Amino acid sequence: MRTEPHRKLTSPLDRVRNLGILAHVDAGKTTVTERILYATGTTHKRGEVHDGTTITDFDSQERDRGITIFAAAVTCSWAGHRINLIDTPGHVDFADEVERSLRVLDGAVAVFDAVAGVEPQSESVWHQADRYGVPRIAFVNKLDRAGADLDAAVASIRDRLRTVPLVVQLPIGREDGFTGVVDLVRMRALVWADGRDTYEEGEVPEELRDEAGRRRRLLEETVAELHPEALEEFCARAALADTTLAAALRELTRTGEGVVVLCGSAYRNRGVEPLLEAVVAYLPSPLDVPPVRGAAGDGEQERAADPAAPFAALAFKVSAGPTGRLTYLRVYSGTVGKGESVLDAGTRRTERIGRILRVRADRHVDVDTAVAGDIVAVIGPKAARAGTTLCAPDAPLVLEPPVVADPVVSVAVEARRSTDTERLMAALVRLAEEDPSLLVRTDPETGQTVLSGMGELHLEVAAEKIRRDLGLELRVGRPQVSYRETVGRGVSGLVYRHVKQDGGAGQFAHVVVDVEPWEAPEDGSAGGAEFAFRSSVTGGRVPQEYVRAVEAGCRDALAEGPLGGHPVTGLRVTLTDGATHPKDSSEMAFRTAGRFALREALRASAMVLLEPVAEVTVTVPDESVGGVLGDLAARRGRVSGSEARAGAVVVTATVPLAELFGYATALRSRTQGRGTFTTRTAGYAPAPAASVARSGG
Repeated sequence: MRTEPHRKLTSPLDRVRNLGILAHVDAGKTTVTERILYATGTTHKRGEVHDGTTITDFDSQERDRGITIFAAAVTCSWAGHRINLIDTPGHVDFADEVERSLRVLDGAVAVFDAVAGVEPQSESVWHQADRYGVPRIAFVNKLDRAGADLDAAVASIRDRLRTVPLVVQLPIGREDGFTGVVDLVRMRALVWADGRDTYEEGEVPEELRDEAGRRRRLLEETVAELHPEALEEFCARAALADTTLAAALRELTRTGEGVVVLCGSAYRNRGVEPLLEAVVAYLPSPLDVPPVRGAAGDGEQERAADPAAPFAALAFKVSAGPTGRLTYLRVYSGTVGKGESVLDAGTRRTERIGRILRVRADRHVDVDTAVAGDIVAVIGPKAARAGTTLCAPDAPLVLEPPVVADPVVSVAVEARRSTDTERLMAALVRLAEEDPSLLVRTDPETGQTVLSGMGELHLEVAAEKIRRDLGLELRVGRPQVSYRETVGRGVSGLVYRHVKQDGGAGQFAHVVVDVEPWEAPEDGSAGGAEFAFRSSVTGGRVPQEYVRAVEAGCRDALAEGPLGGHPVTGLRVTLTDGATHPKDSSEMAFRTAGRFALREALRASAMVLLEPVAEVTVTVPDESVGGVLGDLAARRGRVSGSEARAGAVVVTATVPLAELFGYATALRSRTQGRGTFTTRTAGYAPAPAASVARSGG
């Protein structure tokens, strides 16, 4: 890590943009980021993914593989605004990096391929941003490619993402002849001459004036339908002033009712400056987003983006650097200075901020303070992990951490030399601290160390990181999927009595429970939870504090199911009756009763083994379709659709994750290296009987 001299980190909050770049793998996301850094003067040479010269993909594995693996933060300036930018991974195996980044962002640019439109992982990251209410603008990239079609890409945004696209640009030229855009808000042409990095502004070309006028009219009509003030002006004047249109676009972006769509070719450096202008014009500052809410004492508290308020920040990334352990923070309120003490709200431990760094991927600038709205890295906190809240010691606050996905693939790992076993364990623990979606455990039956993650590539990257960083030689076993168990048919009225007398204070708890399959409500109001608990006990037969203890005991029992010891999901438990003892009942007794009652109920229920499945999108030449479809069928895949596209066929199928190990090699073999595929997680599905036996059931 390189560092530079101390500088002040101050900027009016209305001139700060905390921005993420989101996309499907290979949509050009990192190239967009690199061109932004070049356009803002942060770098003086354009970084190229294919040359391994990018700033944000600085890890050796990222450069070797040509993909973004780790979210990288960069600070740059444009038109008097400071932009804290995070380049996120596009591969499904690293979706947790995207999740942690989205938790701390105020806005995002979603990048789409002008040929492919909305791809599977584009859809996934879009819905991730929906969960956190992150306003977005869209950039349709690669307009210089053969087959590029802005209108088709916009249609896919409308249809697949269920949003209203507000197209503010019209391309000048097609495919290799793409030279610029017409700005439909100001009705000006922006043209990039060959060899020039900046555009020349001029009149709309004669041959495009009618089309530009038609599209401007369509934009005004769409905005007027969504924005009341714009509708009033449109009804009065039959048109919208440029200032009214721009203000309405900003408001619709902030509320998420529409998404501004721009276009260009990042590789050829066309469309990047207008994209930056749109970031400044339409995406919110920290002042425009609602105050952050957190737990304080027995209630909730809001913290506005005010440098004078008590300090509160959320750690969203932890990494080890040459100069120490870096904790990346989004500061939501207050001010923190170098050398100050802060409270880790989770552990109640006081930590000292040794250094504050403004980040630029693997290079950093020391600063003296960080204020509300900043994204910085700090050195000093020893126990903070992703999701930790750091706050003022005299004003504790716990912010909601990012959601961590459950691992779906596991491998056994061991050091080749027994003398390296302790070093390996230390390295695995450190990896899990940096990446919460990695889980390290010891198999109780075999004694093996098991590393679990989000996919085969995720685990490959983790193992390779240990090899490169520490020089450790590893043995890595075959990947195994992580099964789940669920209730196919439940039981009613299961009675469990927990009675224990050992001479001292006794334990007594009597519970009656029903267990049934859990079904998500159609309106999605359950928020994605797949365990529900409720009590129908009347007459005070089980006090409320004991009801909560029964629920906690049931949650304890979910860790291991009866089929093979896999986690249990997708069930509803109802406490229907119970009894207490005036002296021997306690919360501990009812928690124990809840745990054993659910275990017995699960053994009495008809259980179903679930295996993780993935949605696979395979792009193959026309002549290879038959062989690829046959291979997918052999892998228990269910084809859900196909689409012809420029001499190729795009096949979409749902395939068990266990059947996809080694699929990249098989696909290359069947298509002479011309086939490609992408995946995204699609939840769990019932596994065949043979899988029950393999899983230990």
